[in-house]
Amino acid sequence: MIDIIFDPFISHGFMRRAIVSCFALSFSSTPLGVFLILRRMSLVGDGLSHAILPGVAIGYLVYGMSRTAMGICGFIAGLIVAVLSGFISTITPLKEDACFAGLYLGSLALGIILVSLRGSSIDLLPLLFGSILAINVGAIYFIGIIASITFLTLALLYRALVVESFDAMFLRVNSTRFSVLIQSLFLALVVLNLVAGFQILGTMMSVGMMILPAVTAYCWTNWLPSMFILATTIGLFCSWCGLSWSFYACIPAGPTIVLTASIVFLISVLLGPIGKKSLFIRKNMFIFSNKKNKK
Repeated sequence: MIDIIFDPFISHGFMRRAIVSCFALSFSSTPLGVFLILRRMSLVGDGLSHAILPGVAIGYLVYGMSRTAMGICGFIAGLIVAVLSGFISTITPLKEDACFAGLYLGSLALGIILVSLRGSSIDLLPLLFGSILAINVGAIYFIGIIASITFLTLALLYRALVVESFDAMFLRVNSTRFSVLIQSLFLALVVLNLVAGFQILGTMMSVGMMILPAVTAYCWTNWLPSMFILATTIGLFCSWCGLSWSFYACIPAGPTIVLTASIVFLISVLLGPIGKKSLFIRKNMFIFSNKKNKK
């Protein structure tokens, strides 16, 4: 049994590189996922993951399969969408999530059109769904640098992010400029980690390792420090299990990791104390409303 668990990573260098990159991404992105869940911005994270595609496509067209160039261009594209969404929401009655929805759909379409200019739809696959087993040492260093930047920034902004997550109005009333700065830096970190996730899982599923472990942890606890620890642990576990499953079943590694995280989430909804409590409350409300309608 132990051989089955550890043999792929001992015997194959590409599996070792894959697990190291996944672990670095889990440590880096899952805390951001927790803050996205607390702020009810999970769909914003999904939108930003698609918004980086035009930048990735431009980097791909100009520099080929250079992960560094695609990452930098993707980061710039994601920041542009984030800034535009915030600007539009301030000058129109539209909320920020609606602006994100309008912009990320256009960004996704533009990115696919730009990539298709290369003349082969096969070129889309590593960009949209990743190529984790082909990751090299340079990409691992790139992800490690992003993880280090994320750790340092979160350590500096932790208290402000917690205050804004639970009482955003308090921070805005006391210091509007500081609130805008915190929001901007947080979105920049999200985009940066989505760029790191793109190196592994592609633009379509890079948000999976950010959101799924966080929302799974929320099914088990609502105490913030334990949510961070549990979300990171779940990310590490799903990375290991997903890579092992893909190795033995001969299926794509990136989607398998995200699928594993989704299965763990569904199990947590059914078995976790908070998930079960929510289902119980909804069931009782449904039964009560039916009885009331019959009367």
